[in-house]
Amino acid sequence: MPALEERLALAELTLTALVADAELPAKIAVHPRPSSSFAHAMPAFLRGRDPGGSGDRLGMKWVLGVPANVDAGLPAIHGLVLLNDPLTGLPLAILDAGPITAQRTAAVSGVAIRAFRPRVDDHPPRAALIGAGVQGRSHLPVIGHVLPGAELAVFDRDRGRADALAAAARETPGIAACRVAADPREATAGADVVVTAASFGPQRQVMNEDWLAPGALVVPIDYDMHCSAALVGGASLFLVDHRDQYLATRAGGAFTGWPDPDAMIGEALLDATPRPEGLVIACHLGVGLADVVFGAAILAAAEERGLGTLLPR
Repeated sequence: MPALEERLALAELTLTALVADAELPAKIAVHPRPSSSFAHAMPAFLRGRDPGGSGDRLGMKWVLGVPANVDAGLPAIHGLVLLNDPLTGLPLAILDAGPITAQRTAAVSGVAIRAFRPRVDDHPPRAALIGAGVQGRSHLPVIGHVLPGAELAVFDRDRGRADALAAAARETPGIAACRVAADPREATAGADVVVTAASFGPQRQVMNEDWLAPGALVVPIDYDMHCSAALVGGASLFLVDHRDQYLATRAGGAFTGWPDPDAMIGEALLDATPRPEGLVIACHLGVGLADVVFGAAILAAAEERGLGTLLPR
């Protein structure tokens, strides 16, 4: 896995490439048995700046979710990243998508936080993290890096997981302090930056403007599990990672009542969009291009170090 600053650079490359230099459809989904299971194909192509194609990237994330696995003691999510030579189509690598997804998601959040967090002078940066799972843990070093000196509040429905995440946060460089909140509203109160990374459940769109400090940045990576349509509709700036995927997902039944985005995050970065005074929402659903870009960087490092299992062609 690349070092943190390189991960942020790869995430920014992904976001800006989505504006004009990438080709990817919305997630292609099928729904196998048992109920609530899904399988998503996320192909992506990055067109590099070299006309000869040396900077091109081609591949796909293949991710499957089987909630019933939990009862059988099996992981609920499985994923692979498949890389191909963009000029010949030859298969290059098969990688575990789990750690790639965790780190690329946190890095995209980091790019959004770095660009659109509110600037405060009267107190250290205050952040809130809702959800103490894999994504909660992957966000800790990013928060410490882009918000040095941060005072963090965390919440999870499982108090033991929240306590464990808080203990890890206190050992994370850049995080000055961490406390466990009794509920998500207590966690977000007064926070300059809020990251929502909760697991999906029956209750959705529970967070409204009165949960938040004026001018906060909210980064939802859990779809609309927390952010209400009224909250997003009243934002001064509403950004998404990929417009077409967001609109397709909304048409499929998520994000009920949410408005069209003002821009993609990459468009705002390229246009140097100024950070407005009010609330900013930077929602990212996760795109296969990020997995392909990160996967290519991991493959290059593995080849350099002689790591991995080489399969015969």
